[in-house]
Amino acid sequence: MSELRPESLSAQGLGWIDETTRAVTPPIHVSSTYLRDADNQYRSGRVYMRADNPAYDQPEAVITALEGGHQTLLFASGMAAATAVFQALAPGDHVLAPQVMYWSLRNWLAGYARSWGLEVELIEMTSPAAVAAAVRPGRTKLVWVETPANPLWTVTDIAATARIAHAAGARLAVDSTVATPVLTRPLALGADLVMHSATKYLNGHSDLTAGSLTVAADSAYWQRVRGVRAQIGGTLGSFESWLLLRGLRTLHLRVRAACASAQRIAEHFAHHPRIAQVLYPGLPGSAGHAVAAAQMQGGYGGMLSLRVGGAGLDGEKAAIAVAATTRLWKRATSLGGTESLLEHRASVEGAGSPVPPDLLRLSVGIEHVDDLIEDLEQALAGLHPD
Repeated sequence: MSELRPESLSAQGLGWIDETTRAVTPPIHVSSTYLRDADNQYRSGRVYMRADNPAYDQPEAVITALEGGHQTLLFASGMAAATAVFQALAPGDHVLAPQVMYWSLRNWLAGYARSWGLEVELIEMTSPAAVAAAVRPGRTKLVWVETPANPLWTVTDIAATARIAHAAGARLAVDSTVATPVLTRPLALGADLVMHSATKYLNGHSDLTAGSLTVAADSAYWQRVRGVRAQIGGTLGSFESWLLLRGLRTLHLRVRAACASAQRIAEHFAHHPRIAQVLYPGLPGSAGHAVAAAQMQGGYGGMLSLRVGGAGLDGEKAAIAVAATTRLWKRATSLGGTESLLEHRASVEGAGSPVPPDLLRLSVGIEHVDDLIEDLEQALAGLHPD
């Protein structure tokens, strides 16, 4: 048989079978500690759950295979994974990150990373020229990219940014939570690290928090990242690891269904009289469409945003009213689950957010797309000019 395709690898969890019981579904390992040999050695390779949990082995291996990387580490959340990338740097290191990105990490960079001595600079990451102008050869140690970037879904050219970062002696880390390895493999485009908030699409069932980091090659820096996980303790529980593997088995089906529906929804509302703008990289007129078409294979993601407006409407009030009157779409934070969610992001992010006040962020689930469209239509129909 030829090399298996990613869909088969994830559906069967690489085909691993529990050798003790011959079970197709793995057991849940809950022991926090492991027996030493009589001569005080650990020939089993296991020492302590915080540093090395057998429950991680299979989901880490699946993600590594899907990303085409050297190794994957699981973390207790996407934030634990993302911040470990920065915590493994040294005081005085210069870091570039996008102006538009996941809000919690943006706040962490502003409130904590700088207090630890990192020099953080937020730039327009979608412009290779802006990245080239901002990097400081020998000083910049990390360029952090999120693409498509939450919640405006702007797109960064990973390959071009990798060339710029490497020429300056920096690593490139990519938050690929929205794209997933189904659509984009950043390591193949030159990235050094890939981060996922595995809470989202990799799990896909809104029932755990988890994060992952996958590295292209081993290094002293990667070993520091491993040390951050073990010493600071942002580790995932055994049951959560089992749930994550469960979710990975249907990753391709869920992502492709969400992509198809998101594309339909974006096209349907692109010229709607009560929608001022649809933000989605799958629309040919969007600013990042050409780059997205080159680096995203098989779809443009299950996330989009609608800017509510129209004649006589206050966009912010109208957006909040739409969110209040949908029936199928659920008003909730997060994304990537089987259920469709929407959220007025400016209210969530507060002062300093780059999010327009008329914006609704939509996470498209796997419901029938016509039901999702009809629900938004009825909510929009109920708007009344001020």
